[in-house]
Amino acid sequence: MPTSDLFNDTRRQRRPLAERMRPQTLDMFVGQRHLVGKDKVLRRAIESGNCPSIVLWGPPGVGKTTLAMIIARHLKMPFAVLSAVDAGVKQVREVTERAEKTGKTVLFIDEIHRFSKSQQDSLLGAVERGTILLIGATTENPSFEVIAPLLSRCQVYTLEELNKDDLMQILHYAAHNDEYLRQINIELRECEALLALSGGDGRRLLNTFELLIESVGSENAIIDNALTETFAQERLTRYDKGGEQHYDIISAFIKSIRGSDPNAALYWLARMMAGGEDPKFIARRMLILASEDIGNANPTALVMANTVLMPYKK
Repeated sequence: MPTSDLFNDTRRQRRPLAERMRPQTLDMFVGQRHLVGKDKVLRRAIESGNCPSIVLWGPPGVGKTTLAMIIARHLKMPFAVLSAVDAGVKQVREVTERAEKTGKTVLFIDEIHRFSKSQQDSLLGAVERGTILLIGATTENPSFEVIAPLLSRCQVYTLEELNKDDLMQILHYAAHNDEYLRQINIELRECEALLALSGGDGRRLLNTFELLIESVGSENAIIDNALTETFAQERLTRYDKGGEQHYDIISAFIKSIRGSDPNAALYWLARMMAGGEDPKFIARRMLILASEDIGNANPTALVMANTVLMPYKK
């Protein structure tokens, strides 16, 4: 059967590539080595069987849901999933009541920051008693979005964006191990545009990659930057964070603030973020800016800049 027919006939039956490639074990998990690498804190907790309730804080597509599934599988516990977008106190109570009858359950709550105070309060008793092992996922700072009593019962772990090596590992694994993609002769000639478009999001990387393969519609698929940019229908931001633009744009950003031009400052900041600049680098330069260029004209600026930098000092 031609490859194009294969995709057309099976598209409705297939799950998205990112779902098909979801890791099943810690050894298959890519990224977050500071948490699940050998002898790291979260890995040791999982392997010991004494994993506490946790809140996973990080951007989309970096493995929060996958990590929750792996924990439940490793601990051999029932796994319940609630989305804070459409679940409430009633659904939480149903899970906790069922857990009291069947045994300790891993309860994964996606977008936990969307839970109201009363909804978060409904979790306290079950977490305190150990009826449920709570795993909350959030893209927002839990210090502001999760109530203090719940935070005191959980460990908060910060997940980072996937780096280039992580993304390439995921890409090559999918190309060589997915049942459908293995039937296609795939040549990854250029991947810079695809990696930039993913923005450190593994889910977006794989789903975009699958759509690129389908758009080619043949048994031979050559992935390059031109194909990716044509498919994306957007001109990828030109930003070489390893070259001169790394210094030119941060300089333009600082001079815009110094010149009291907020629109220009936001533009240069957006250029850096879209190009994948390290937020720690930007935060450090803003601290210097607040001290040297603003100084006593607005002492609060230094306090604010230092507050932004503090999470990166850990």
